[in-house]
Amino acid sequence: MIRHAFTLRDRWLLVAGILVGLVGAAATLVQPLLVGGVVERWSAGEPVRAAVAVLVLLFVADLLLGALSFWLIGSVGEQLVATMRSLFVGKLLRADLSGFQRYGQGDLMTRGVSDTAVARLALSSSLAQVVTSGFTVLGCLAVMVWIDWRLLLVTLAVLALASAACLGLARRIRRQSVQNRKDTSAFGEELLRVVTNVSTVKACGNEGAEQDALGATAEQARRSGVRVILTSAFFTPVMNVGTQLALVVVVAWGMSRAVSGQLSLADLSAFVMYVLYVVAPLVTLFMGIADIQQARAAIDRLDEVMGLEEEEGGTALTDDSATTSVSFEDVSFAYPGSDHRVLHGLDFELPRVGMTAVVGVSGAGKSTIFNLVERFHDPDEGRVRLFGVDTRALHLAELRTQVGLVEQDCPLMRGTVRSNVRYGAPDASEEEMWRALRQAQLADVVAAMPAGLDTELGEQGLGLSGGQRQRLAIARTLLRDPRVLLLDEATANLDSTSEAALNQAMRVAAAERHVLVIAHRMSTVRAADEILLVADGRLVARGTHEELYCSNEAYRTLASSQLEDGPAAERDPAALLPA
Repeated sequence: MIRHAFTLRDRWLLVAGILVGLVGAAATLVQPLLVGGVVERWSAGEPVRAAVAVLVLLFVADLLLGALSFWLIGSVGEQLVATMRSLFVGKLLRADLSGFQRYGQGDLMTRGVSDTAVARLALSSSLAQVVTSGFTVLGCLAVMVWIDWRLLLVTLAVLALASAACLGLARRIRRQSVQNRKDTSAFGEELLRVVTNVSTVKACGNEGAEQDALGATAEQARRSGVRVILTSAFFTPVMNVGTQLALVVVVAWGMSRAVSGQLSLADLSAFVMYVLYVVAPLVTLFMGIADIQQARAAIDRLDEVMGLEEEEGGTALTDDSATTSVSFEDVSFAYPGSDHRVLHGLDFELPRVGMTAVVGVSGAGKSTIFNLVERFHDPDEGRVRLFGVDTRALHLAELRTQVGLVEQDCPLMRGTVRSNVRYGAPDASEEEMWRALRQAQLADVVAAMPAGLDTELGEQGLGLSGGQRQRLAIARTLLRDPRVLLLDEATANLDSTSEAALNQAMRVAAAERHVLVIAHRMSTVRAADEILLVADGRLVARGTHEELYCSNEAYRTLASSQLEDGPAAERDPAALLPA
């Protein structure tokens, strides 16, 4: 839960800030009594210099204690929001992928940035305000009872109406704040969608349509935000009206009691000051309650994400005697929330070294195989084993050290070429980085850049061509030296020269590990030691290119119509036959 962001140190600092604030509030409570004493001494012609000096010291103490309390509580708030964000990010990074994917990226951004800042109010500033303001209000009321309880009852009758109205407003604010947080998240999600696909938006000429759609979402957030502001706007006026009415009653009735001798002028002066003194903390008290209501809505949204299940796994690979690298044992799988099975009883074994190509039409289940090997998901039935060990029993850090994945869209980070290459191996040496770049056929490209490895790249590797981004992602994975290398259409965006070089690099890598590649290019298929033909989530055939082309009609159709290759294959499918 996000409330666990409170460390012991934070709790003590918050308590210290509240205690300092309470001492300051106590100094405030004494001031009207001293003022009443000064009035009484002045009326009696007695010296008031000492009393005024004490009063000045109380004012200064009130100022300094208030500033110290604000600083302590503010420091706790900043530490708290940093801890909350750290816990939130940690949960996202370790959450089970099926749970993580239930939320939009923009929604998660809003929760991590905006909701954590709002939640800070409830757990630090607003909490302290409620405690210190509540103490001040109770203290004022206690002294007012001592001065004249009849006058207090009249005052409370007026203030009670205003207080009841404020409590009703606080409950309404919480409901409206929940909706506003949802609307703000919806806008963030839509904005992120457009920003990450801005080139597509421009290419399709949809700038106007997207602006209108985003404007409508922003308008919805504005409307719900205005409703929160409108309700909040009544807080101070309601309390002010209540205070003014109470003051009118106190002055009118108090003066009549003073004239009749039932109340001294000094006590009336002190009582009037307490009425004035009780207003600000009473308003602060209810504003703090309103802020807590808003923050509770943000905390609930954060706790929703914090409740996601984390990926599991515990043991390390200790037995190195297995003859297989990856094995699927009667594996069936459907993505969470779907009744459609993507894999049906998939069963195969891969040797420790070599190269295997997975081929099939779109939607056959090829990428799902990779997802299960990386344990982004667990199979519904059957087992996936890595070097003989069920992946569900492996520690995730161990598994992902052993398995390297180059995704189809080859995501890169904003930063330098160096930071991208070393992303999975931060301690890699300069020579190791250049060796990985050479294996990925990118060393000459990087060497020709103005700043070499320190060349800055934009979002998603902006500054590199599609093929260069793909090769940089491959270099990043090769630098980690995994024992199993998964390549999801790794050669899809490469020209023929780079493709031939990368195929050679894959063959070299396959001499020391197993390379499993999803292939849409005939050159990659030919380079593989074995081919797995997948259709409708089932393994329908396996063998070399020559064996399958001669014996399997489905593979022959796929090779002739869908597997891409150079001009010779496009002109004559017979060119696909073994020489």
